[in-house]
Amino acid sequence: MVDFDRANQTAVQRMVSSRPILKGVARARDVIPGMNDNLLLHAGPPITWERASGPMRGAIVGAILFEGLAGDWDGARALVTSGEVRLEPCHHHQAVGPMAGVTSASMAVYVVENETHGNTAYSNLNEGYGKVLRYGAYSQEVLEKLRWMNSTMGPILAQALEQSENGIDIRALLSESLHMGDEGHNRNKAGSFIYTSRLSPLIAATDAPDGEKASVLQFLADNALSVLNPVMAGCKAMCDAAHGVEGSTIVTTMARNGTDFGMRVSGLGDRWFTGPVGQPDGLYFPGYTAEDASGDIGDSTITETAGIGAFAMAAAPAIVSFISGSAQDALNATLEMYEITETEHDHFTIPFLDFRGSPTGIDIRKVVELGITPRINTGIAHKEAGVGQVGAGLVRPPISIFEEALVAFGESYL
Repeated sequence: MVDFDRANQTAVQRMVSSRPILKGVARARDVIPGMNDNLLLHAGPPITWERASGPMRGAIVGAILFEGLAGDWDGARALVTSGEVRLEPCHHHQAVGPMAGVTSASMAVYVVENETHGNTAYSNLNEGYGKVLRYGAYSQEVLEKLRWMNSTMGPILAQALEQSENGIDIRALLSESLHMGDEGHNRNKAGSFIYTSRLSPLIAATDAPDGEKASVLQFLADNALSVLNPVMAGCKAMCDAAHGVEGSTIVTTMARNGTDFGMRVSGLGDRWFTGPVGQPDGLYFPGYTAEDASGDIGDSTITETAGIGAFAMAAAPAIVSFISGSAQDALNATLEMYEITETEHDHFTIPFLDFRGSPTGIDIRKVVELGITPRINTGIAHKEAGVGQVGAGLVRPPISIFEEALVAFGESYL
């Protein structure tokens, strides 16, 4: 008989003890397992073009245009629907991507190594807010920014990190930023400041032209989300370390593709449990309303899966000015998540709760028993391809996927 409680303790111990280190930046085709020139990675569980949301389609088309595989929307669509360009989840390749999450072969990606357990995870570079590829925009302006990021910023970051003796400790960075008002998902102002300060002397020491170094430093400094992508890769490395523990009911993946919300459980292998995504409830940029919003999308829920994001909102009450609500709502979100988690994180602590560890390790048994689903804070994409971000808010996954997973768990173990 499997000791389920012991299995869960093993899974969360592996998650909490993980120490992800940002080691480098490289081309996706050179480092991501299974990556090739005719493959696009995307956020969430598997999706087809026919079922893809507007922002997912826009990001797919944008990545194909970026790679020069087609010259317009119709040509890009034909490549995908014919199977010449394949779509697979980032999570199937040890990777994650925010919002649409689309990553193509020649894009630069962060390489994060888990020094505790030896696994590696990857994420693309962050474009900033607004009209960007990850929100489904694919205009010439968007593509030009991507080309600069991958031809100028990526190589400079790669050279900078090569000069770092020990890399950048993502766990330590997150621990510090939580004490400075971040929650690690949608509020990363402190984390991005720390990240830029760690990189600055390394960038200055590269042999890149001064003007290029200045432009990279300015871009990082202006983008309050600069650190989100390496943080996501760090959280992916933490959660992957907890995956595959026999008998464990701990969630190790939550991800959305704009159509489906997908979840995987440590003791149930790589099977996805999926249900319809919700529409976030939040604040909208001027000129937009809930009528403009796409369904929930992105791999960034890996942060909540690892015990930060909405699970740590008590550390970041100011986030409500971006996603809506009150400071009390931020506190309540964290307190509620203690009800459905296995442990409190040793390294992610919350000053306002007397440095109590953040709630970590979602247990599907507790979710179903209590009827409490995980809290998630997220950006909101326009429902139509090409527009971009229109707001930010809060959302929850459907409880049906937890119920389905628990039934599957019973069939497998009882």
